[in-house]
Amino acid sequence: MQSGVTSTTVDRTAKRIGISETEVERRGLKYELGAPVTGAATVGDAVAVGFGDGSIRFFRPGQKPSVQQSHLGVILCMAAYQDVLVTGGDDGRCLKITPNGIMQELADFDTKWVDCVAATQGLVACSSGKNVQLWSARQSKPINFVHSSTVGGLSFDVRGQRLAVAHYGGVTVWERTKRKWKSSTFAWKGFHGAVTFSPDGKYLVSAMQENAVHGWRIRDKANLAMSGYPAKVKSFAWAGDTPFLVTSGADEAICWPFDGKNGPMERSPLCVAHNRKQIATCVLALQNEDAVFAGFRDGSVLLAKLDETVDPIAIRGSSGAEITAMALSPSKSHLAIGDAKGNVLWAPLGTGAAYERNV
Repeated sequence: MQSGVTSTTVDRTAKRIGISETEVERRGLKYELGAPVTGAATVGDAVAVGFGDGSIRFFRPGQKPSVQQSHLGVILCMAAYQDVLVTGGDDGRCLKITPNGIMQELADFDTKWVDCVAATQGLVACSSGKNVQLWSARQSKPINFVHSSTVGGLSFDVRGQRLAVAHYGGVTVWERTKRKWKSSTFAWKGFHGAVTFSPDGKYLVSAMQENAVHGWRIRDKANLAMSGYPAKVKSFAWAGDTPFLVTSGADEAICWPFDGKNGPMERSPLCVAHNRKQIATCVLALQNEDAVFAGFRDGSVLLAKLDETVDPIAIRGSSGAEITAMALSPSKSHLAIGDAKGNVLWAPLGTGAAYERNV
């Protein structure tokens, strides 16, 4: 249902909290959908947005969003690769869904939640408790990997040859060989959540339960400690040609450089999209533009170049609801922004003058 919130209401709230309603918002479509937004992903010709009531909405430019009821409870995790969307829920099911709404149940763990999912070319993985199930186009049944503790994050590398599994005490990397998957351990005390490989495959990084990010240089397992965040890092993304690992968890987007032989070792991060005292909760790379979207706890979203000398641009004003997910349409013409109160902004993106610089 399209939102009935008026611009007057938004303006009053925004003026009290911080950033006022932007031109991008006024040109966009606003929806109040009644359940928290728990994830978003670009899939096929659409942006899929998942909700706390188990529904998924597919957004396409020039069309009304279509609705797909998928899980019986909260959608806990989402991942996409090309036209494959994978979801996990607190109903214990892992689903594979196409953009036109065709669903396939991959697994049912009954009362155990599906905590994490990952997808790449020909491969899909999900976790429930200590177990990770991996589906391959080459095999009729999934492979099961058991770990020492509950899994906190899953990620494939860009070639689909390695699967990283984060858990307490570090990350286990499973590497595909001709006959089987071999494991190696990257150890660091504490619980590790979301995990990612650098685009060149040379580094491995995880977000920790503490206010920190930890990484390893894969060839020699050298540790990369990135700490000092005022809040937990809930989101990260790779951006720019360097590339930078852009992270949430501060009152700006913290961007760690991962070029050269040593990556961020003994180097300071780039800091962009400063937003007063608001904490960033979600980040999204604008690929090929050396820029990043940063969503904040107060509901605002800024677009910033990876350049500390350039002021950010306000995309969404302060609403009072934490940004929980963002995703771009395949053509990058539209941006979907979701928050903890179930509001979605489906916004057409313009060029320079179309944005309102009101930070």
